[in-house]
Amino acid sequence: MYTRRQRHSWSALASPAPLPLVLCALLVFAAVSRAFAEPIMVRDFLNRQVSLAEPARRVVALAPHIVENVFSAGAGQALVGVVSFSNFPAEAQQLPVVGSYKAFSLETILSLRPDLIIMWASGNGLKALSKLESLGVPVYVDEPATLDDVARSIGDIGRLTGTEKTALRQAERFHSELAALRARYELQTPVELFYQIWHEPLQTINGAHIINDVIELCGGQNVFADALVLAPKVNIESVLQRDPQVIIASGMSKARPEWLDQWHRWPTLRAVRDGHLFFVPPDLLQRHTLRLLQGAQRLCGQLASVRND
Repeated sequence: MYTRRQRHSWSALASPAPLPLVLCALLVFAAVSRAFAEPIMVRDFLNRQVSLAEPARRVVALAPHIVENVFSAGAGQALVGVVSFSNFPAEAQQLPVVGSYKAFSLETILSLRPDLIIMWASGNGLKALSKLESLGVPVYVDEPATLDDVARSIGDIGRLTGTEKTALRQAERFHSELAALRARYELQTPVELFYQIWHEPLQTINGAHIINDVIELCGGQNVFADALVLAPKVNIESVLQRDPQVIIASGMSKARPEWLDQWHRWPTLRAVRDGHLFFVPPDLLQRHTLRLLQGAQRLCGQLASVRND
């Protein structure tokens, strides 16, 4: 028969390890697992390799369209900093603003302790890249030039933030809807058009712009596709000379811009003569997001009405 002291000693030997030791073992295991985990690597739109040891948890996005795409990729909870006019979805309006896409504060960005910065090549400017890299934070450079690039961008964001399943699901849906639009409009009679970003100065887009991809998707022909810069400033005389069948304006808000009707000063212009002055809300065509397909549906419908006149 065991004495009380013997029973106590045997019980102590047979009991499980103290909880702190178990936790220590788990922490060591987790640390070792992270050390041997495959790094996350993607190629950005400058063909730069962006590497992360683990999914980003604190992201700063330096363009409104990037903010929207982060949410579409299922990573909205990782956003800690945005730029002005990041108004979609509504949750984005509650996030800290680091400046505009043209002028942001490096100090403010650094204070947010990001582990990933996503910048816009043509909007932020490539001179900003070296400044951002000086912060010691990985930088992904975004520059979608085609509709297919939008899906790629969202997929990359999902990969970098650990929300790849959601991102790929969104990208697949986008590709499916895009394919349907291409099948419907690819053999339509071409329609010559002038896309007007703004009126003073008069500004349009060339053939390398993502809006041109939407125009071609709908069977349109951009009369300034041959321009040398992405968003050239043009004059009235050059528009009159090219005499487009359609003028499509964007503007700054959901409302049709009043300056679109200024074209009535030139009644012999085909677009004016035939009543083909159209408007598409800028957020649906001028942001490199999933909503581009909404803009494409509107633009395609407008060009279809021209063909039916």
